[in-house]
Amino acid sequence: MLDLLEKCGISDSNYGSCVGGKDWSSTENSGINKSVNPSNEELLAFVFEAHESDYENVVKEAQSAFAEWRKVPAPVRGNLVREMGNALREKKEVLGSLVSLEMGKIKEEGAGEVQEMIDIADFAVGQSRMLYGKTMHSERPNHRMYEQWHPLGPIGVITAFNFPVAVWAWNAFIAAIAGDVVIWKPSSSTPLTAVAVQHICNDVLKRHGYQGIFNLVIGKGSTIGERMLNDKRLPLISFTGSTAMGRRVAEVVSQRFGKIILELGGNNAIVVDAAADLDLATPAIVFGAVGTAGQRCTSTRRVIAHAGVADTLIKRLINAYKQVHIGDPLQKGTLMGPLVNQGAVDTYMEAINAIVAAGGEIVYGGKPITGAGFYVEPTIARVNNDWDIVQNETFAPILYIIEFEELGEALELHNAVPQGLSSSMFTTNLQHAEMFLSTAGSDCGIANINIGTSGAEIGGAFGGEKETGGGRESGSDSWKQYMRRQTNTINWSDDLPLAQGITFDI
Repeated sequence: MLDLLEKCGISDSNYGSCVGGKDWSSTENSGINKSVNPSNEELLAFVFEAHESDYENVVKEAQSAFAEWRKVPAPVRGNLVREMGNALREKKEVLGSLVSLEMGKIKEEGAGEVQEMIDIADFAVGQSRMLYGKTMHSERPNHRMYEQWHPLGPIGVITAFNFPVAVWAWNAFIAAIAGDVVIWKPSSSTPLTAVAVQHICNDVLKRHGYQGIFNLVIGKGSTIGERMLNDKRLPLISFTGSTAMGRRVAEVVSQRFGKIILELGGNNAIVVDAAADLDLATPAIVFGAVGTAGQRCTSTRRVIAHAGVADTLIKRLINAYKQVHIGDPLQKGTLMGPLVNQGAVDTYMEAINAIVAAGGEIVYGGKPITGAGFYVEPTIARVNNDWDIVQNETFAPILYIIEFEELGEALELHNAVPQGLSSSMFTTNLQHAEMFLSTAGSDCGIANINIGTSGAEIGGAFGGEKETGGGRESGSDSWKQYMRRQTNTINWSDDLPLAQGITFDI
């Protein structure tokens, strides 16, 4: 473990603020963030939290950096992101293991998360040459109209513990090629992964003579987080977290007319049709529900199963769950690690008790696992879709089984939750598949056929609807969210005609 931490640049004590490519703070009197290994509850290391004065220094340095970075040609900005991707390739194994060590996801998922960072870097490099505008025909003679996109400024990125590094990269690399600079506040549950990434950033920035492009501030949400939300110098806040906190972010940032990207809760469902291939559906459901111990925003929470296949499917799921090895996430063969902390275990148990109190049937699991670490049993329960506990997301490996008779009923059940992130249907019926993807089908930002809800690819824009928050990160045209649109009209005539044929003679 010590060797792993050293390879990632982690000491017993670490500073919590850094201007990228320049200086780490030296503040030691603003609180201590202790990072604990969720698999055994042992202290890994601690981070000195940033003071508000550290935050102020980072923002001022970021503003100064932005003034120059925005002038750098976008393909050149893309080359810096290319170098970030190359550096991450070299650190993939150790950084992925650190993600597993600090957050608790299994080693393969930790490495997969770093691969997401590499993939979005590659995507961003290409995107840096495709920040396209539009040309339009003017209604006025000898005029030309076009649209172009400009950088926004220093943007704030607030990330969650479950994907402690990938979500930062989704935002930071796209923002960087757009000409923005980034101020990152990571989750207090996973500060070491952020410190490790900042070390990688610093090496790349210093090598290429840049400062202040990627910056880090580790601190409490009540201090540093609130400063970011209220800071008019940050034109965009990208926030990943709970729906409750998302409401707070939206309220505060909108009051100052800032822009927001919100990636909030998911209550993702898989509809298993009567014509489903259960050999495909079963492993997809298990991975979606059990992967990352149910702590993904795209985790499968609900299975809406046709009454004719529900019992068979449940038997298959129980058999599969019995084969899920739970244990140290860094050990080979482990398929499910711990929850992130004791609070998550408590929330899991509250959900189990609520299911039973509502009249639900626990068909598998339902208990914490005794001993060191924050382990619980992956759980399957028969429930009704309208119960409060089912309507709300529980960030734990609890899978709800809900039955339906007709496709229309399934779609109603599917959409009858406040969240709208990821969705899936398993079917071999083409008409049912197309219905699920139609305007009358899934109301989610992501809708899949014959694959699960979890494991989105970075090439597609990622995000959801309703209480999931709105906004998109990662692929497609999400770069537009990190830039401002400008319409330009050029008159190359000797006259001054007005739009809409208006005359104004003077």
